[in-house]
Amino acid sequence: MRDRWTVILIAAAVLAADQVTKALLVGWLPLHARYEVVEGLLTINHVQNYGAAFGLFANVSGNLLRWALVIVSIAAVGLIWAYAREGWHEPKIVIAFGMILGGALGNLVDRLRLGYVVDFVDVHWGSYHWPSFNVADAAITMGAVILFLAMAQQSTATRDDELLMESTAEEGDPSIGTESASISPTPPIGTSPAKDPVEPT
Repeated sequence: MRDRWTVILIAAAVLAADQVTKALLVGWLPLHARYEVVEGLLTINHVQNYGAAFGLFANVSGNLLRWALVIVSIAAVGLIWAYAREGWHEPKIVIAFGMILGGALGNLVDRLRLGYVVDFVDVHWGSYHWPSFNVADAAITMGAVILFLAMAQQSTATRDDELLMESTAEEGDPSIGTESASISPTPPIGTSPAKDPVEPT
């Protein structure tokens, strides 16, 4: 239960940050206008993204893509919430799912309300240019990275525990090392076993 509420709070914070920043942008910067924050690196660019995250499929027009993305977003939200109901004890996983859930909800609200997603962060370096994105996209990406690293760490820790248990079982097995001690040494061929000396009468 505690993990579930933590996911909800993180998702709500991401959703609020995403919607507030988009509202501020729309009220401040006209569509397609640009404001350079760091020359040659970071620009605020007001764009309307009709495609998926980071501008994927942005050139595909029509309501079919819009509602397909809405369905995908709803499915993603439902899947994340289903995992949230299971509960976790790893804080990194809780944070990751909260960020992914909040980001998915942020873009879903845009698609349902506007029919497109408002993007505004534009990162570029020389001839390299990253597609415009928003707070929701950033939260989804960071959450996915954190989730991947946390699961990889858990997998490594589980494997190490299994190896340690196997090693401990082998070292602590009483049948190992005692079996040879219980077998009497075989005398060399051609000799007879030693006999107790006969006392003279």
